Amino acid sequence: MRLMDDAFTLLRQAVDLLPKDAMTENGVTVGDVREDVRRQEWEMVLGLLTEFGDVHPISLAFWELLAEAARQMMLDRSRRWCEWRGWEVRHGTVRATLSLPEARKGGRRSASAGDGRLRPMWDIGNRTPDGERELSVARLWVEFAEELGPGETADVRLAPLSPEQWRHLTCGDVITMYEARPVAGTATVIEVLPPHS
Repeated sequence: MRLMDDAFTLLRQAVDLLPKDAMTENGVTVGDVREDVRRQEWEMVLGLLTEFGDVHPISLAFWELLAEAARQMMLDRSRRWCEWRGWEVRHGTVRATLSLPEARKGGRRSASAGDGRLRPMWDIGNRTPDGERELSVARLWVEFAEELGPGETADVRLAPLSPEQWRHLTCGDVITMYEARPVAGTATVIEVLPPHS
């Protein structure tokens, strides 16, 4: 039986999957990451490797290596983020700017976690065969924030449970989020990317 590689070996393997000339938005190169590996700056290496995915199309295998490394390092949010990015490789990406109404205007009374656990329903323009509005479910990840509260606006990533139902969306489309009867928020689509696995 083959032993599972440790987190540090997995991170080294992930570095090897990057294009040699890859660079993050902040100018970090693959060589810089290899230097951090030599210094055994493992948490920093994990963080930097995730940044490469924002600039370059990265393989599913890359995200799987990072997710397992994060799991072994007990970095739960990082693990969920890498699993999320792997899901996007397989199914595509829907990004939107989401605005939640204030609590006094019927919105939620507390902030919700922004790490993919919230699964609200969305009106994305689909209709049932008899013309009724059909709501679709998508998990929600808030970019650059741990949570999103009443009256706040943030860019979000959506992971639809049925991605094929969302393929008609284009930049500028307005979609509506529901958690219960009243509208829980509105979002404007800012990016739709196809799968690239």
